[in-house]
Amino acid sequence: MSKRSLNGTDFNAMVLAGADQLQKHAEHVNSLNVFPVPDGDTGTNMNLTMSAGVAELKRNSASSIGSCAGILSKGLLMGARGNSGVILSQLFRGFSRYAAPYEELNTLQFAAALQSGVDTAYKAVVKPVEGTILTVAKEAAKHAGYYARRTNDITELMSEVLKKANETLALTPEMLPVLKQVGVVDSGGKGLVYIYEGFMEYLLNTEGKTVSTPVKEATPAPVMPPAAPKTPISPEMPISAQARLETEDIEFLYDMEFFINRQLGDAGGTNFDEEDFRKALSVNGDSIIIISDDEVIKVHVHSKQPGDVLNLALRYGEITQIHILNMREQHRDLLTAGMDIAPAPELFADIPPEQEAAPEPSIPPADELAPFGFISVASGEGISEVFKSLGIDIVLSGGQTMNPSTEDFVKAIHSIDAKHVFILPNNSNIVLAAKQARDLLEGEREVTVVPSKTIPQGISAAFAFQEDESAEVNESNMLEAIAHVRSGQVTYAVRDTTFDDLEITAGHFIGIHDSKIVATEEGLLDTCEQLLRKMIVSGDEVITILAGEEAKETETDRLASWLAAEYPNAEVEVHQGGQPVYSYLFAVEA
Repeated sequence: MSKRSLNGTDFNAMVLAGADQLQKHAEHVNSLNVFPVPDGDTGTNMNLTMSAGVAELKRNSASSIGSCAGILSKGLLMGARGNSGVILSQLFRGFSRYAAPYEELNTLQFAAALQSGVDTAYKAVVKPVEGTILTVAKEAAKHAGYYARRTNDITELMSEVLKKANETLALTPEMLPVLKQVGVVDSGGKGLVYIYEGFMEYLLNTEGKTVSTPVKEATPAPVMPPAAPKTPISPEMPISAQARLETEDIEFLYDMEFFINRQLGDAGGTNFDEEDFRKALSVNGDSIIIISDDEVIKVHVHSKQPGDVLNLALRYGEITQIHILNMREQHRDLLTAGMDIAPAPELFADIPPEQEAAPEPSIPPADELAPFGFISVASGEGISEVFKSLGIDIVLSGGQTMNPSTEDFVKAIHSIDAKHVFILPNNSNIVLAAKQARDLLEGEREVTVVPSKTIPQGISAAFAFQEDESAEVNESNMLEAIAHVRSGQVTYAVRDTTFDDLEITAGHFIGIHDSKIVATEEGLLDTCEQLLRKMIVSGDEVITILAGEEAKETETDRLASWLAAEYPNAEVEVHQGGQPVYSYLFAVEA
């Protein structure tokens, strides 16, 4: 019996099955990381992103596929982590935009929704790279558009989509030489294939069939040295404890979240002007987040006058899924219970308890705001202290081992009382999530993402900041500072591989210079010396050593002594960074 359409119930179940399949294989996706380092996190990021979308679906049930897709999209958008997670959120954001007005989708419409997702994702990436998750999604959607004209069976169409996704995934090493070099397929593309497998599994099970799992590509199994276990890091924000906040100081006490269906109600298709709506909400509100498309508007606001907010919203359509919380009441309850830190009201996606932040204090009047504020991302207590000493307001815990989500950045931005906020991601896999948070708050907060891709770049950028200069001048200065610092990292290999003619053995140490593996030795100090020789050009540079949590003091002293003897004109600084996974981080500046 063929399945001619997908409704909200079907789509919900497909997403749950896809998320489950991804979760089961997240570590396999992680193992496909191009670099043989112990922090391959594509699978983790995609899994956490998908989990945020699923949590949103579980909180907000709907029967139409348009509503379900919109709910999923909002959860994914705020929960997105890493480049793969942001791209995944954009794929489903485009899907939801197409599906929004429909109760059900037939094969042609389902194919069109997939293509809409691809179009949206490509627009979100400044320089799309073929041979990645984008290519897998693109070719699968293109084939769906072709095949949908030949069948009216959703299950048959999804089977073709999965087949084409697998075929394209197998070709990714031919599109990206680095994948071919290390013998893996694209990790993000593999994560998407697992989601599609879950979709297919649900559709086949509804027909009493079983899904046949494709033969997995041969991939070297990760080898983890027992001396260096990977420890998950939870993002934390150094914000005030609840006990230090007076209940009556919560000015905008009603935390509101709702959807506006622009196709329904008495609005009669009133044109929606997001900037005007945002300005109207800000009269008696703050912490405003608006996510809109042609059919649905998602609104979050802290307000003094919830009735006024709803009356404003009714101009644009029918209001659904209304959630209103009294934050003063929450605060009093928490103080009575003796808690210092209060969980934040739900904001689009679930956050594990250890990551929850207190409700943001209301933003002071403009004349009381500081001109600038800073958010940085780092792991390791020592590195965090370095950033704080440079004037960073909030250090989000994260980096290679755990990427902060879009929502983590949104909350951090809201917690800073400044007119203009700079973000230093300090990792290439975090830049997209930071930019997505910036875009969500456009028109409400001035945010600049300085695309620092390493901790040394972030520190150099923070040094370059001048309080008396404009935002534009500071951005230029920080970008220039980033360009003049050379970054190095030392960790251990988790599998045997060959990379740029280097034979890498599992368990040996590897040195990475500005995203390229340039050194590998069995010994830690031998690797450090080999890496530093590649990084040091003139011998009179400033060399900074950030020792990780696994680094021994005796080894650090020996390394510093070697530098002093080998490069007597260099200025050497040593700090205890405390970062996990990476024994040492190096910065070399002229």
